[in-house]
Amino acid sequence: MDARFDMFANDIAAKFGKRFANASLVIGQSPLPRSTQELVSLRASQINGCGWCIDLHTKEAAAAGESAVRLHLVAAWREATVFTEAERAALALAEEGTRLADAHQGVSDETWSQVRKHYDDDQIAALVCLVAMINAANRLAVIVHQKGGSYEPGMFAAAFG
Repeated sequence: MDARFDMFANDIAAKFGKRFANASLVIGQSPLPRSTQELVSLRASQINGCGWCIDLHTKEAAAAGESAVRLHLVAAWREATVFTEAERAALALAEEGTRLADAHQGVSDETWSQVRKHYDDDQIAALVCLVAMINAANRLAVIVHQKGGSYEPGMFAAAFG
């Protein structure tokens, strides 16, 4: 199935995309480790079934030196030994923040406590914003059926930089 709509070719979508990318730069330049950012983005994208974002974040993480083992195990992070306690807290927040409609409480107090234990206020701010941004990106791409597979590392930055 082809994409329903080319978000990169439409003027309004391109203007929005540039502003969206600029907001994402704040997160990218934060003290939240890049590996954590990519793992969180990948996990939320897996949950939301966003092929474009899974492709993008898998390839960007690999290009930044992330191991194939860790990338393959993100979907089953609770059953894996390759993630730090801090990464596990971030992945739990990503899952609970992505699955808001599935839980009456949203992010649990236990998960929030783990996040507070491992991250400072600036990192938490970046993490919360990241979960919101990747979920928005997933929705944009899924709605228009933007397909994964053709992304090349650096492509997003080049398009909106």
